[in-house]
Amino acid sequence: MEYTNFFEEFGSPLNPRKRKKLEEFLAKQDLRYDEQIEETVNLVDADGNIAATCSLHANVLKCIAVSDKYQGYGLSPRVVTLMINRANEKGRKHLFLFTKPKNYQMFNDMGFYPITQTEDILLMENDRDGIGRYIDSLEKGNGENVGAIVMNCNPFTNGHRFLVETAASQCDTLHLFVLSEDKSEFPAAVRYDLVKKGVADIPNVIVHQTSDYLISSAVFPTYFIKDISKAEDANCILDLKIFCEHFAKKMNISKRFVGTEPTCQVTNAYNQQMKQVLSSYGIEVVEIQRKECDGRAISASVVRDYLHKGDIEGTKNLVPPTTYEYLEKEGYRYKK
Repeated sequence: MEYTNFFEEFGSPLNPRKRKKLEEFLAKQDLRYDEQIEETVNLVDADGNIAATCSLHANVLKCIAVSDKYQGYGLSPRVVTLMINRANEKGRKHLFLFTKPKNYQMFNDMGFYPITQTEDILLMENDRDGIGRYIDSLEKGNGENVGAIVMNCNPFTNGHRFLVETAASQCDTLHLFVLSEDKSEFPAAVRYDLVKKGVADIPNVIVHQTSDYLISSAVFPTYFIKDISKAEDANCILDLKIFCEHFAKKMNISKRFVGTEPTCQVTNAYNQQMKQVLSSYGIEVVEIQRKECDGRAISASVVRDYLHKGDIEGTKNLVPPTTYEYLEKEGYRYKK
């Protein structure tokens, strides 16, 4: 069969019938359909069978697969190029993809470069050492005792503030990374600004954005793991390896601080995984007891509960003055 005999099939997303067909195709390649997919392109043969596929979510190319029948036809570069062009049309120039480690050379030839990998997953980006240049651009601080915290802060609370204060007292420099991805009720720019204002008086704290490199869609390829029960562990390990191999290495970070997690099983599991992975890189995980108010651990979810009820006054003892000032002005935006 000639190269030109394949035709292109786009879906944003695919209709139910075509989606089921894609799900069955991916299953044969030990992949699962990702519910976050925005757009898919398939190359289909003359009999209507999927020969190759690639999908897009945000700036991540995912669910890339070629039928065993058509290996050697050059379909991987073709289908990936089609989706890169679609991403570029949407203004998404910096792209990531996941593949199996054995496919490194193929995607490297397409202009993708490795960030990190586990036994099963290789994460690549289309910017040679983009992660290295990003970290080089960050302020480094002073001293040899360097710590880090990675936070979402949705929004920034007195609990977050207590964790930062406590960690900063144990470091020469504390790097505070605020998640950049817009998947929270409070937009990324707002969360970052509230953190900056909320810790402005702590001189050895430097606030950064995570960009696409820490705890983001770009580093959580749940769909890539056939066994769903193992998917979250795989995601955590990939994210933590990026932190250790790039951020900690370049920024001389020897400690990562976390708050105790009495309520959220996902976060607690992540913290436990963190202790195992970071220790193998010689990085200490320091767990700090959560600050309480009226006998209850302060959490951003409690703050959001008050906001959803329209009770901004109820948040006053749970957040710093800078956060409360914002909530008084804009809190109505978060009322449900």
